[in-house]
Amino acid sequence: MCTAATYKTKDFYFGRTLDYEFSYGDEIAVMPRNYPIDFRFLGNLSKHYAIIGMAHIVGDFPLFYDAVNEKGLCMAGLNFVGNAYYRDVITGRDNVAQFEFIPHILSRCATVNEAKELLGKINITNTPFSDKLPVAQLHWIIADKNETITVESVKEGLKIYDNPVGVLTNNPPFDEQMFRLNDYMHLSPRQPENTFSDKLSLETYSRGMGALGLPGDLSSQSRFVRVAFTKMNSVSGDTESESISQFFHILGSVDQQRGCCEVAKGEYEITLYTSCCNADKGIYYYTTYENHQITAVDMHKEQLDSTCLARYPLITGQQIRMQN
Repeated sequence: MCTAATYKTKDFYFGRTLDYEFSYGDEIAVMPRNYPIDFRFLGNLSKHYAIIGMAHIVGDFPLFYDAVNEKGLCMAGLNFVGNAYYRDVITGRDNVAQFEFIPHILSRCATVNEAKELLGKINITNTPFSDKLPVAQLHWIIADKNETITVESVKEGLKIYDNPVGVLTNNPPFDEQMFRLNDYMHLSPRQPENTFSDKLSLETYSRGMGALGLPGDLSSQSRFVRVAFTKMNSVSGDTESESISQFFHILGSVDQQRGCCEVAKGEYEITLYTSCCNADKGIYYYTTYENHQITAVDMHKEQLDSTCLARYPLITGQQIRMQN
């Protein structure tokens, strides 16, 4: 289970949690402008926008979970099991394998509007990366500093939704996620007033009672509501340190602890990593389950005109700063 969100102060930020019971050995990958991308159906692309993101790298190909390009366009894929539907190759369409979708968009598009134009030509295919890596059932969030959309490939076709909250979790489909916010329109960061009855003298007895009813379970729909509420009411300064700190707190509202979500006997889903990318500056920040010290990789400190992928394995061990 995963959660993605956008956030804007002076700069634009994008990130996500990745929640699963084990890691594939994820790394930060920087794909420079001249790194050749060999698409299954669209040929080789030798010149494109530079990209930084979290990926499982097979051979020398980064299978991105989430990424940002040098123009500030951001994208992440989240589980959409049971609803995602991909097709065979269709003549006359831009056929893109599911695992290529993120680099296909981010290598070519600088804005959400440009991505929308490309999406009008795309057929996402059911082509697996390999026999050992079957097709993942996903839907995607695509964002820049001005707008956010959600993309879902389902039996009815490719659906594109405007995403006014800038948040996405897993199931249900995005339009249902948004509709459920109607159930929580009464929530507020302010203390409530008594509207139960003017015949009763009811009083608040604790701080935070305006948020009574905010769901606290780990289901994807509840996490969508919780992050949407947290983000939409979030207040922070606009410095880099204040902004990234606040962003990690926003996604911290859906952090998953080992033991609370059992997916098989003795196996538990946890938040493997949380990311926050400054899309304007191309800096990718992250924490891991064992290491909550923020680590960063700056794409602009790499040779972005290179042909070689830059790789940074995650620092997963706990980092403790002793004060005495």
